[in-house]
Amino acid sequence: MFQKLSKKILTEWCGWKINITEPHPDKYIIALAPHTSNWDFIIGQLFSHALGIRINFLMKSEWFFWPLGILMRHLGGIPVRRSKHMNSTERIVREATEMKEFRLCITPEGTRKPNPKWRTGFYYIALGAKLPILLYGVDFERKLIQCTKTVIPTGNIEEDMKEIKAYFKDFKGKKPEKFAL
Repeated sequence: MFQKLSKKILTEWCGWKINITEPHPDKYIIALAPHTSNWDFIIGQLFSHALGIRINFLMKSEWFFWPLGILMRHLGGIPVRRSKHMNSTERIVREATEMKEFRLCITPEGTRKPNPKWRTGFYYIALGAKLPILLYGVDFERKLIQCTKTVIPTGNIEEDMKEIKAYFKDFKGKKPEKFAL
């Protein structure tokens, strides 16, 4: 019932369209951009519930205060302490390798502010765990959630990141001025 309600809210009431052409294996990383507003989180939650799949996500630890932290973890949130080097990438690679199913969504920008220097943890998690990176664009202007490209990390991060960023060039975030490639 919650799945149907989420889909109805997302597609009928809010008018979002979904265009997904890429296969989704049992394990993958989602690189989601642009990330310019907290609305991205709400749209993402509606989307994952509409599809009936649990997708974990990384979020700064400040959002995991009581009682909100209980809800965030329930929704799939994994707190990240950005001020300390916690070997999060290595830990997540280990977990991804050990699990039968693994779905993790990361916003490479790492912030809702303009940031042309994207974070690369998602890339190294995918490379280390030998996972594909599904590119999901969220376009508020067209009300479109789209995944039409998968990147398999080659180890040449400079070239792979150029390809990844190029995919997102035509997507407009809720606040387009906050999106930087």
